[in-house]
Amino acid sequence: MSEQKEKKDLQVVAFCLGEEEYAVDIQKLREVVKYVNITPLPHAADFIEGIINLRGDVIPVIDLRKRFGIGTYEVDTKTRIIIVEIFGNLLGFVVDEVTEVLHFAGEQIQDPPQGMLEEDNDYIEGIGKQDSRLIIILDPEKIINSEEQADLDLAEKEGTEKATA
Repeated sequence: MSEQKEKKDLQVVAFCLGEEEYAVDIQKLREVVKYVNITPLPHAADFIEGIINLRGDVIPVIDLRKRFGIGTYEVDTKTRIIIVEIFGNLLGFVVDEVTEVLHFAGEQIQDPPQGMLEEDNDYIEGIGKQDSRLIIILDPEKIINSEEQADLDLAEKEGTEKATA
């Protein structure tokens, strides 16, 4: 008999990528900003859009649609960049639209189905159930691997050097 650990209540920010709803723990979120022009980085992974300058901070930005293999998007007035803090660094995620702040009681959060927990998608923290909606709760710290994090650190360093030159 598998033992399921008790889930704690969770407040999340929900957003859309295509037709699917996702969310991140509000405690890992720094802010949500309107889409701004992103400076591309040479030789970066295809899902790394580039860097932005947000009030003096150079922040690497990832396109979550590309990261998850969902396809491309058309930037419009609803497109947002979610700024999260992971491992002491700021990172931006481009999303189609931020929809709302939700509260899940512990019993409304399920572990991802067994087949989903492969190395390529271990960033799924759980599945939130609210009425007839299923919302995929992401762990921002697992969306990129350590090699990709090193690339982002380098990109951020190069961007900071260019900004101060």
